[in-house]
Amino acid sequence: MTEVMPKGSNAQLPADVAAVRVVLRWQLLPGTPDVDVSALLLTAQGRVREDADFVFYNQPRHPSGLVRHRAKARRPGEASDTLDVDLDRLPGWVDRVVLGASVGDGQDFAAVGGLQLLLFDIAGGPGAAALTRFDLFDVRGCAALLCGELYRRSGVWKFRAIGHGYPSGLGGLAQDFGVTVEEDEEEAPVQPLLPQTGPTGPTALSAPTGPVSAGGPVSPAPQVEQLLPEPDGFRLPPQGPQFLRA
Repeated sequence: MTEVMPKGSNAQLPADVAAVRVVLRWQLLPGTPDVDVSALLLTAQGRVREDADFVFYNQPRHPSGLVRHRAKARRPGEASDTLDVDLDRLPGWVDRVVLGASVGDGQDFAAVGGLQLLLFDIAGGPGAAALTRFDLFDVRGCAALLCGELYRRSGVWKFRAIGHGYPSGLGGLAQDFGVTVEEDEEEAPVQPLLPQTGPTGPTALSAPTGPVSAGGPVSPAPQVEQLLPEPDGFRLPPQGPQFLRA
């Protein structure tokens, strides 16, 4: 039987649950923005050890392989994004696994209806009832959410329903837990080209003839209509995670 959890509540997971499937589910209506689930593996100090402890759409697999982002699924009227977490195999330094959600830049969870976070026992197989369900309401003005957390107490895993919003988006959420977020580089001011005076009068300066960068917006990833094989790995950008869709 599924335990429906109010905001701020916590529940102990059954002792025989070795791995959970975290499913973020929402209504799929015209104008609904795309939604992404994410996870951060935290120490007892409430921080990641390194940027690789942040699992999200552009970094879909933890180096240990114990937290994995799956492909999105769409069904008539609803969509979902999923993470698998092998709880019983997580190393001892992992005190909590924070579960987040985000929408794209310039978008807001106010346009997302029926948002729910569900936990399933992976061993239960298809069709099994969820262990817990947390309905996320009143999330206007937020581009990212700290939905909840899986935390370990005396060798037992529990889930806490949080529902805290982040107007600063996924980057702000990740930064709160110690992830290095790459800042956009500011363009250097352009210095005007002035004529140089030589012995015989002004000399015109020619424009540079080197290659010109033609950067543009990153196109969103295409929507996946079914579960696909999990990726084999990922590459972490040297200056911190990129929050644009690959």
